[in-house]
Amino acid sequence: MENLKQPLSNLQLELLKLYGQGVSDIDLMAIKKLLAQYFIQQAEEELDALIDEKQWTPETMVAWSKEHHRAAKV
Repeated sequence: MENLKQPLSNLQLELLKLYGQGVSDIDLMAIKKLLAQYFIQQAEEELDALIDEKQWTPETMVAWSKEHHRAAKV
């Protein structure tokens, strides 16, 4: 067996424990949905904190949507 170069994260270890017990496909889908919702919530909270810290407004974001950042191909 190939040695792991990086140890598993605490989340990976907990998931391995869970999957070792076996879960149904329905439960697996529900768990995946819960994880996605959790990480979406975390991202939203981080974005809200940045918006407050930087005092961004809806107008700021509209202006960003109109900016062009692609580099020209050589």
